[in-house]
Amino acid sequence: MARIKTSIYVDRELWMRFRGHAIKSGVKASRLLEDLMEDEVFELTLAKALAEQARREDYEINFEPIEPKEATVSELIRTMRDERASLPR
Repeated sequence: MARIKTSIYVDRELWMRFRGHAIKSGVKASRLLEDLMEDEVFELTLAKALAEQARREDYEINFEPIEPKEATVSELIRTMRDERASLPR
């Protein structure tokens, strides 16, 4: 994957809190930002695909909600993100 350097303007206090969070988490701020951007793009892509499916007359969602057995949802999401971050890029 090719990487680019970019500049953005953000609130200074927000950036300092974000960097502090990244440092405490043992993750580079750029990696954490990439994760957040990937999540956002995925959600947009998924929302678009679901909207397209919903326009079809034969579309139906049928599922039973499940409860996590071992951890909170937040803990499970963090584990999945950590696993994804450890994959070779």
